[in-house]
Amino acid sequence: MRLSKESASIVREEVERAFGRNAQVWLFGSRIDDTAKGGDIDLLVETDVDLEDALERELKLYARLIRRLGDQRIDIVVHRRGTPLSPIQQAARQTGLPL
Repeated sequence: MRLSKESASIVREEVERAFGRNAQVWLFGSRIDDTAKGGDIDLLVETDVDLEDALERELKLYARLIRRLGDQRIDIVVHRRGTPLSPIQQAARQTGLPL
C-alpha cells in the first residue's frame, strides 16, 4: 500500500468526522499496488448517511483531506449501506484495502 501510516490515519479520522463512527473506508486503485508510481488516492466510503446528505459530507471530507494531506488528486466514492453496489463500488470492495 502506497499510503503512509500517518496519511491512512488522517483519512480514517476525517472519514469518521464527516460520516460518523460507523463509516468504513477502503483504499483502492493504483495506491494499493506497491510496484506502481504516482496515482491518485481512491477511497470508498461505506456509510449509513442518507444520500441527500452524502454529497455535502463528501465535499467537506475532500476539502479536509486536501488541507491535511496536501494538494493531490483524491477520488471519493460513497456507498450507502443496504443499497446495491455499483460496478466501481464492487471493484473497490473486492480489491481495496480497509483503512
